[in-house]
Formats: sequence, C-alpha cells, structure tokens
Amino acid sequence: MAETKKEAKKGPAAYTVTKLYEKKGETLVRKNKSCPKCGPGYFMAAHKTRAVCGSCGYAEFSTTKEEKK
Repeated sequence: MAETKKEAKKGPAAYTVTKLYEKKGETLVRKNKSCPKCGPGYFMAAHKTRAVCGSCGYAEFSTTKEEKK
C-alpha cells in the first residue's frame, strides 16, 4: 500500500503584523512602502536591491554607489 505523506512542519509565519507595523505613541506606522499602482492596502516586499508588489508585480530598484562600480 502507499505510504502516508508527511505533513510540513508549521512554524511561525515569516511576516507577522509586528514586523510590518511600528508603534509610535498611539498610532501605527507602516514599515514597508505601499504600492503606487494598487493603493495603500498593498505592501511592497523589501528585498536587498528592490521593492516588489506581490499583487501586480510592480518593482522599484534601488541603486547604490557600490553597484555602479
């Protein structure tokens, strides 16, 4: 008979609400940018060299002095 599949281990989520927001006084401030195409409800993922929207695929690339050399 076929063996049963092992279930994937479930650990803490990669991004939780505490990683996306910062509390300043009584207000919450977003840490990541919001997508200019999709609006304020969509975060852009922050990578080393770019910021990308997961919904529409819009990307903003950052340039540094080290990359230009």
